[in-house]
Amino acid sequence: MPPSDSHSEPSDRALLYVARALRGLGDGFAIIVLPAYLSALDMTTGEIGIVVSASLLGTALFTLAIGFVAPRHDLRTLLLAGAALMAATGLAFPNVAWLAPIAIVAFIGTINPSTGDLGVLVPLEHAMLARGASDEERTHVFARYSLIGALSMAAGSLAAALPDVLVRAGYGNVAALKVMFYVYAALGIAAFLLYRRLPHAQADAPRATAPLGPSRGIVYRLAALFSLDAFAGGFVVQSLLALWLFERFDMTLSGASLFFFWASTLSAFSYPVAAWLSKRIGLVNTMVFTHIPSSLFLIVAAFAPNLTLALVCLSFRAALSQMDVPTRTSYVMAVVTPEERPAAASVTAVPRSLASSVSPALTGALLATPFAGLPLIACGVLKIVYDLALLYSFRHTKPPEEKA
Repeated sequence: MPPSDSHSEPSDRALLYVARALRGLGDGFAIIVLPAYLSALDMTTGEIGIVVSASLLGTALFTLAIGFVAPRHDLRTLLLAGAALMAATGLAFPNVAWLAPIAIVAFIGTINPSTGDLGVLVPLEHAMLARGASDEERTHVFARYSLIGALSMAAGSLAAALPDVLVRAGYGNVAALKVMFYVYAALGIAAFLLYRRLPHAQADAPRATAPLGPSRGIVYRLAALFSLDAFAGGFVVQSLLALWLFERFDMTLSGASLFFFWASTLSAFSYPVAAWLSKRIGLVNTMVFTHIPSSLFLIVAAFAPNLTLALVCLSFRAALSQMDVPTRTSYVMAVVTPEERPAAASVTAVPRSLASSVSPALTGALLATPFAGLPLIACGVLKIVYDLALLYSFRHTKPPEEKA
């Protein structure tokens, strides 16, 4: 591995953290409001699954494009373009009402129906954070980044109860849900203003002949494994998990909002624990041995006879399932050269988005079967297979800080 990049200004890192918080806040309520909004438009579960799949597929393609464009362009300019797209997404959703145009907006836009941090802005922020972090502090930098994102998503989940408040104040149900999309647009504008304060930042190797070089094999193998994990996760993206709770237990929007707030909070505080644990057992071991128990809790939740037991199992899952997020990001940034980081972040994220774009459509059909818990079981089993494959393939590929 080449030496670490020079440190960036702490104020620049703080701007990226605040922008991440704004995006997380928007995603937090959007992924709950979106299925409620589509249901209010009388869409079927199958149609909602199609919209979710369109969103994930579009996210994948745009993220791939950004990852390969970034090494040759100003990262600040690309961040501004992504924030503008976020604002446009929020403005477009309330003004379309049919499946085809909604699917198009979902495909082009930035609303992410998954709890994972996917999207065109992610590889750009990852590359900018990694270029200013030493090997020793890198995992902690991404743990803080993930912590901020998860806490803001938790706050956003709580904010998803606002439409119920507006309805009691006299708004129609659809009108109240549309308000939230305009709030999402406002958050995109705020992120745009923050990115404007960043310095112009050319990627580490603007003259590179290819975005991926010596680390190509590692990146492709990681991408293949991450795609299996994402395909599994697509069965229970948060929007569809909320829909399962609505359909299976008649859970209210306010109840779902409160639950996802606490679930996101549990996930958030697992990130510093993941950074601490990774220093003791390694990044790969932390990813695997926290992920497997979370999958088992998800499988048990599928058989829960009542809402209370289901929420308990899902809460334990939330406390464990995202501990691989900062460790995975840190690992990818560590095992590639600095100039490959934007493309590596993109190439490992895109298969995840592509794979996860397929399973939501299948979930829509599975939710209509007599046993609506099938998506949860499929997700849990496939994720365990992924964890075992990751451990087998990369247990001997160490990041620089673990080679000493």
